[in-house]
Amino acid sequence: MLAGAEPFVHEGADDVGVLLCHGFTSTPQSMRSWGEHLAAEGYTVRCPRLPGHGTTWRELNRTGWDEWYSAVRTELESLRARCGSVFVFGQSMGGTLALRLAQEHPDISGIVLVNPSVLTLRREAALLPVLCRVLPSVRGLSGDIAKAGSTELAYGRAPLRAMASLRRLWRIVRRDLGRVRAPVLLLRSATDHVVEPLNAKVVLDGVGGDDVTEVVLPDSYHVATLDHDAPTVFAGSVEFIRRIHRERVGETA
Repeated sequence: MLAGAEPFVHEGADDVGVLLCHGFTSTPQSMRSWGEHLAAEGYTVRCPRLPGHGTTWRELNRTGWDEWYSAVRTELESLRARCGSVFVFGQSMGGTLALRLAQEHPDISGIVLVNPSVLTLRREAALLPVLCRVLPSVRGLSGDIAKAGSTELAYGRAPLRAMASLRRLWRIVRRDLGRVRAPVLLLRSATDHVVEPLNAKVVLDGVGGDDVTEVVLPDSYHVATLDHDAPTVFAGSVEFIRRIHRERVGETA
């Protein structure tokens, strides 16, 4: 395992649990500062290292979306057994996984999505089922950060078989967006060289709940949790938790 790619775990004193889901080819390092901010608030936090990540891109090519999803679902079940309110936060593909969890687990208290992906407009994506049989990888899109000196621990190559699997997950999540009834906070970067703006629109237009908020991050690229607007992401997510948890506690009082 790459140094710094370790999963993040914190046992909090509060009755709130947060599951953090990192992005495709990335690692928990991209979410660690966010997790530490949440831990300082007293929340229980889990950020697993998804299968195939944090080692080599070749290992990632031997995994698929069902394995990544199984990993976050297991952590969700652990948090649900411990905490009264459970939130799921995800960045990029982590947002895709968060949406899928919300579709299948309607008791999730709320989800926070940072530049979530559910599709791509790149024409070569349609060729992935064929390309992945003859070409193992292409140059990756990691490290899309505006802030000087900030780096993402991620693969420099994008494994194509794994990308083809992610594309299959996108189709499933888009199909079932109406099943997402939990409150949603979506934060998207004004400039993102990895995920096109259409992704946010599709998610916002498709989710089935009424409590949906969009925030535009003006000074960050794709990996916003490591960029200039990270404080906005962190503070906004805590405000979101406080509001939703307060409402849920009021309902059961």
